[in-house]
Amino acid sequence: MTTMASGRTARGMSRRQFIGATAGLVLASACGTGAKRGTTSTSPKRAGTLRVAIGTDPNSLDPLFSLATVINGMMQQVLETLVAIDEQGHLRPLLAESWSISSDNLTYTFMLRRGIMFHDGTPFNAHAVVANIKRLLDPAVKSPNVGILSTIQTVTAIDDYRVQFTLSETLPPFVSALSQQVAAILSPASFIQKGNTYGNIVYPVGTGPYQFHQFVNGSSLSLDRNPGYWGQKPYYEHQYFQVVPDAASREALLRANQVDVIELPPPADIAALKSSPDVRVILAPSWRTVFIGINNLSTTQPLLRDVKVRQALNYAVDKDAIIRNVVFNAARPMTSPIPNTLFGYCRTGTYAYDPARARGLLAQAGATGMSVKLISPIGRYLGDIQAAEAVANYLRKVGIKVDGPRTMDWPSYLATFLRPPNEAVAELYLLGWDSAYPDAQYYMQQFDSRLMPPRGLEESYYTNLEVDSLITRANTSVNETTRQQAYCQAEHLIWHDAPWIWLYNPDYVIAHSAKVGGVRYRPNETFWLAYAYPT
Repeated sequence: MTTMASGRTARGMSRRQFIGATAGLVLASACGTGAKRGTTSTSPKRAGTLRVAIGTDPNSLDPLFSLATVINGMMQQVLETLVAIDEQGHLRPLLAESWSISSDNLTYTFMLRRGIMFHDGTPFNAHAVVANIKRLLDPAVKSPNVGILSTIQTVTAIDDYRVQFTLSETLPPFVSALSQQVAAILSPASFIQKGNTYGNIVYPVGTGPYQFHQFVNGSSLSLDRNPGYWGQKPYYEHQYFQVVPDAASREALLRANQVDVIELPPPADIAALKSSPDVRVILAPSWRTVFIGINNLSTTQPLLRDVKVRQALNYAVDKDAIIRNVVFNAARPMTSPIPNTLFGYCRTGTYAYDPARARGLLAQAGATGMSVKLISPIGRYLGDIQAAEAVANYLRKVGIKVDGPRTMDWPSYLATFLRPPNEAVAELYLLGWDSAYPDAQYYMQQFDSRLMPPRGLEESYYTNLEVDSLITRANTSVNETTRQQAYCQAEHLIWHDAPWIWLYNPDYVIAHSAKVGGVRYRPNETFWLAYAYPT
């Protein structure tokens, strides 16, 4: 067995392999993931309520169904995982203290922390881990987030504080994959309490520094400090998250001192916010891309099935101008289907703004004057509805008739395209995809035709069997070079096939009152407020 320990490179792996597979493991102190966050020489005092304005209404509080990083940012303070990603993108132990890997890379044994209690007073142990993983894998539950964790063949409690996973095939980033919120550990006793059912959790009970208090659909979510937390105790007694889809309204609340923290202010106002003595702005690097998804199997607009049409849509849109004028340079143009900060990235090129070429490709495909419907969320991504409006205008300039962009609340928005292909209604939709950990494996779920809804989240219904084969090779090989080459080949094919209109890799922008310190983030585009404190 190969044991993962502080600062050591695992035997039989190169240093880079070790970093790629475990994202630079650093053992956490007894205080847990957030132990050093919020710690200052002035010893911050306890405070009342931290008020936060977010743009997205949670579609679900159940980690098996939650489909937004902002939701995960809130709930990761309630529901903890065996391992976690820190601010530098490194993997660190959380509910697990350490783990070992068998020589055939198929069996993983985790040593768990002792003495941890769930918010309902029941003990955290290996049996709780097993119950949660079995729920995740249960085909009757139908989690769209299970993804690559379906590779888990068995999960067994060796004793109260050792749990063993056996995989059906090798998966180098398996430990990193357990950092996803979908792998969070809830109290098994809570599965059928307080309105919960085995298939739908509405009152989540975890082990985190905050515990769930109340969710008001379309309005707010509130958390209370967990006085019995096993790690460092938070400073704020309560956290109150208010759903405010309009970016300008979120900024107004911050400037009026009615909230303390906001995500995604209006891009045009970032410079002014940075110059304000009352506000602090964080331009956090992220592993996100923002794009226009294309229904590659559309029945309402079958012309979208033609690769020439999809390429034309890409040439029709001036991405650099959108970055300058819509998100005010808080983003970079996509040069690959995945962000350049992930293992497996391969630069594949660009679709330069070329409206003449776009018109030519449309003519070749018999698609001149075609009609499309475009939808977009509002408040979910930096400048989302404005970017969608810009895309619509560029498409109109090459003769495409665009209906939209139309918008709706986040749960309704998801329901328009997270459907089986034969039930699909969306044609073009603005969306973002963020990697939970720094490995192309997570991202490639979006291009694997075997993961179309309801089996997964490949909502563009893109199909290329060669790409599927390359993804399998890259996901399962323990040779880093083989993985890199296979991902690179797949990225070139995907880029050519243009299942999306490639837009940009944005920053995650957080603004907060200068009266609040300890506001942190993680590169999987989640904020971390557990150790925020009043200055």
